[in-house]
Amino acid sequence: MAIKSHWRTLLSLGFLSLALAGNAARAQSIPIVTGQQWMASSDEAKKAYLVGIANLIEIERAYSGNSASSSDISQRFGKGMQGQTLDSVRQGLDNYYAANPAMIQHPVVETIWFQMVLPGLSKNQ
Repeated sequence: MAIKSHWRTLLSLGFLSLALAGNAARAQSIPIVTGQQWMASSDEAKKAYLVGIANLIEIERAYSGNSASSSDISQRFGKGMQGQTLDSVRQGLDNYYAANPAMIQHPVVETIWFQMVLPGLSKNQ
């Protein structure tokens, strides 16, 4: 029985390796979401995007564990966004892009960083 479990684990790791290799090759073609796509999206799609970013930050924080320093991006992101909700971030991005149409081609994650995280770091010290 232990041998079957061992082979199952090896087979699973093999498939996982192939899947990751395929994803690495496709990663170069992943589009960056800009304000243009953001403004054209439904509220549900916007929230899904924000949940994805939040999950990515949480995974990074969990991966870093106790070894994370206050200068790690995940720690800074969390501290800078303290007190924000999905709706407040969504509304903040909507307001920013509506008030700054020249910035519509900028990536959403860049806008979050410079318009929300960095100012939040100053307030949440």
